[in-house]
Amino acid sequence: MLTRKLKLNDDHEATLLLGEQDAKLRRLEREFGVEMFVRHDPDGKELHLTVRGAQARVEKCVRRLKERLDSVRAGHSHAEEPAPAAASFPTGAAPAPDDAIFVTAYGKAVRPRGDTQQKYVDAIEKGDLTFGIGPAGTGKTFLAVACALRALMARECQRVILTRPIVEAGEKLGYLPGDFTEKVNPYLRPLYDAFWSMLGPDKFRLWRSEEVVEVVPLAYMRGRTLEDAFIILDEAQNATIEQMKMFLTRMGQGSRVVVTGDVTQIDLDKPGRSGLVLIERILHGVDGAKFVHFGEADVVRHAMVRQVLKAFDAWDRSQKNV
Repeated sequence: MLTRKLKLNDDHEATLLLGEQDAKLRRLEREFGVEMFVRHDPDGKELHLTVRGAQARVEKCVRRLKERLDSVRAGHSHAEEPAPAAASFPTGAAPAPDDAIFVTAYGKAVRPRGDTQQKYVDAIEKGDLTFGIGPAGTGKTFLAVACALRALMARECQRVILTRPIVEAGEKLGYLPGDFTEKVNPYLRPLYDAFWSMLGPDKFRLWRSEEVVEVVPLAYMRGRTLEDAFIILDEAQNATIEQMKMFLTRMGQGSRVVVTGDVTQIDLDKPGRSGLVLIERILHGVDGAKFVHFGEADVVRHAMVRQVLKAFDAWDRSQKNV
């Protein structure tokens, strides 16, 4: 936590800077995620504005305040009004079009492509627990991340948490040098890629350092209660049913959960114990749990991906007949 103070000359200056009944101060608190309060100097007429919170957030808020204070002291009080927090996108651009979920750092609008993706996005936005199940390339994780960031920008949650099981995909990587972050980075890298494409590397690194965005192995979720968070479990086919139960019971008040995976790509020693294979039967009839299934027709990656999936399906069928 960092605390910074700004000196104000008098009550009139404080009102111009922070608004009647501190209305502008409260907007700044919401925009930057900091605490702010004003105290009178007991020995004089001066006031001190205190800003407290995570270092990066406090520094950015203080820079904004100094700019506005300079404007107020120059007689341009009309210039201090901040933009509404809900309209603050990573690019600093206009809000997303009505048919888009999110606007990336590179100005690209993210939209559902096809009926299944639209059904998936609607389920995420209207429900608290959504499962997206289907082959690679159908946008399950990418759309979940876009929905999470939109919820974050709209102040519907306070943070985004992404997790996935640490399971080697058919090859032994052996001993990995380095600290914890360096060891698990190869497994979590696909999640980083989705955020990089949405936020850009600088914003992603900043939000990770401030723990607005957290990327963590599934095993490290045990014992936590996650409130006011948007939580995504990726590659859930590699979570055992015991891990799936552990994960789903982490959900706290004000949280939303999305689980994604492909039951044709299970890397567990006992595929029949995959949590994603069993969970639909277990949660059958549970209100609020929504399942959206994707197929080959929903693949939105390179056209060759769809052809590869068809070829493997045909090969699998031929092997079963041998």
